[in-house]
Amino acid sequence: MDQFQRQEGLQAPSMLKEIPFYKPIGNECAIFEAAYHQQLPLLIKGPTGCGKTRFITHMAARLGRSLHTVSCHDDLTAADLTGRYLLKGGETLWVDGPLTRAVRERGICYLDEIVEARKDVTVVLHPLTDDRRILPLERTGEILKAPDEFMLVVSYNPGYQNILKSLKPSTRQRFVSISFDFPPLEAEVEIVSRESGLSAEQCRPLVNLAKRLRELKEVDLEEVVSTRLLVYCAILMKTGLDPYQAAETALVEPLCDDADIKEGLLELIRATYG
Repeated sequence: MDQFQRQEGLQAPSMLKEIPFYKPIGNECAIFEAAYHQQLPLLIKGPTGCGKTRFITHMAARLGRSLHTVSCHDDLTAADLTGRYLLKGGETLWVDGPLTRAVRERGICYLDEIVEARKDVTVVLHPLTDDRRILPLERTGEILKAPDEFMLVVSYNPGYQNILKSLKPSTRQRFVSISFDFPPLEAEVEIVSRESGLSAEQCRPLVNLAKRLRELKEVDLEEVVSTRLLVYCAILMKTGLDPYQAAETALVEPLCDDADIKEGLLELIRATYG
């Protein structure tokens, strides 16, 4: 990992020899492949922990492309994506950012939670998301033409949108889009079992519990139980931890601090595993 990546907390590109497990729910794989082959940028919407990142990782490996992932945040700037000059060994050298590397390497650049990034970030993306498919580097004077194999993918959680953090319509209309949600019950049982190593018979009550927790209307939670948390819970159960303790640790405590709300959630868990 180079100095730029260490400073900015960005992930190094991955070239996976094995295709990570992903359970298709609809025609999302075919849509992704069509967008990739037609050089169309892709926007993926869905709740936290529903499988967006795993899907993109799966598709990048399936297509044989390197994946450059950036977790967007309030302090992310356009220079963090494109690159900057850094002092190395007494010399000032240009270091590409992850977006620039993805363009040069004919890879896939994935910007997770794009609405969290500063507005100048989306401005940098605009020339890459229309028929020009170029990335101007003002600091170096370069104008990079994106090769056919390059793809830009962004994602966000619509549940977190507000008037201050939303994707402008002019930006949204530059992408084709897929909506994600939590998998159907049997598919989620298979996913949790496959990821955790816990048997499907043991995972089924856990997934049923998550379904009931997600449907609670009287409980005010910012987030609902994700498939990711279900996998964590199943992993704890596989180690021999009591299901009630595993559910409390993986499904209740990460979601809530309010004592009354936690007690209500625990009652539902007791009813399932009592």
